[in-house]
Amino acid sequence: MKTKTVATNRKAKFEYFLLEEFEAGVSLKGSEIKSVRAGQISIKEAYIRVDEHEAWLMEAHIAPYAEANRFNHEPRRPRQLLLHKKEIKKLRNNIRKKGLTVIPTKVYLKNGRAKIEIALARGKKLHDKRQAIAKRETERDLKRQIRYRE
Repeated sequence: MKTKTVATNRKAKFEYFLLEEFEAGVSLKGSEIKSVRAGQISIKEAYIRVDEHEAWLMEAHIAPYAEANRFNHEPRRPRQLLLHKKEIKKLRNNIRKKGLTVIPTKVYLKNGRAKIEIALARGKKLHDKRQAIAKRETERDLKRQIRYRE
């Protein structure tokens, strides 16, 4: 299996505790998949909306494809996610009962098809973020000290 990462949501691990990850297909138009293959996608502000029987990728920006001219797509249109019924039901129940959210973490191409990795997540509080920053800084200091000793 050949995979190529196209876009990542680097802030996701800082803003949320990622509890469970899912792989979903994305229903795209022709000009959209060409833009995705060119790496013209951003999922920074994107989120996942789960309805009764469907999941949607909202606010993901896929740049218009230059050669598509009048047949181009809307950059921020909602895109349907392709998940199994059991996965959608599990996501919907966790969102309703436990107050969790679903966020996109990575977009990649797998065997020529666009896939998105989504995660069931719980938002971090300010003190959790401060702990993450402190841990990162101590690790950086340790690496720096080891480098100087060698």
